[in-house]
Amino acid sequence: MFLNPSLSAALDRIAERAADVRRAFTPGAVPGNDDVASTNAPAQFTLDPLSVAVPDGTYFVVRTSDGGTAYTRDGAFQVASGALVDAQDRPILGSSIAGASLSELRVDDVDDALNRTRDVRIDSDGTLSYARTAIDPRSGRREARRVTVGRIAIAKFPAATRLQTEDGSTSFAPEGVIPHVGLPGEAGLPVISRMRRGGSGVYLDESLARLKAAYVAFDALTAAETAKSGLGKTAMDLVK
Repeated sequence: MFLNPSLSAALDRIAERAADVRRAFTPGAVPGNDDVASTNAPAQFTLDPLSVAVPDGTYFVVRTSDGGTAYTRDGAFQVASGALVDAQDRPILGSSIAGASLSELRVDDVDDALNRTRDVRIDSDGTLSYARTAIDPRSGRREARRVTVGRIAIAKFPAATRLQTEDGSTSFAPEGVIPHVGLPGEAGLPVISRMRRGGSGVYLDESLARLKAAYVAFDALTAAETAKSGLGKTAMDLVK
């Protein structure tokens, strides 16, 4: 049995609404439908010094597996193989030197190999740093000093820009739209919140209500199609 276009569209709406419900439980997620968007979602406190949150309307910049650029609001970061990465192991982009183009942020290879990186953290201006510990060969004393890796970049898009997303966690710039990318606290960009993890940008109660409405609409269409089929069969029986 093949569904008619109306029933197929109703099923698509159910799938879209169900996806928004799932995104309501995903930190930093953006909705697929604007009518369930939640503004000013509170960031949750965490003891993780590598978790940061961006204000509404701004994004972190990540490098995709194909070498492209994408954007995310989920600031649950970690250092893996010397590089700062997000929850999906994608490199976080920033600047290691003032005025330099965006690049991956990596701790010193020697320090990473010798496990001399301690107290890795991200500050509100996006600075990624760690405490380098080493033993002075002459005195034998253990010494520590703060090493700056670089600063995380953030992006802000023109007002009313709708980013493209499939999973709600990874967003892409629409064709022809260029975001303002810079460092937190500079050139009109806000600072980020350290030891915080951004909440979902999807309003759960509203997304559940929209999902229920989509199911009700599908049931109504199904009932109408069933009744129509029944009338058609009755008419054929009368003709016979």
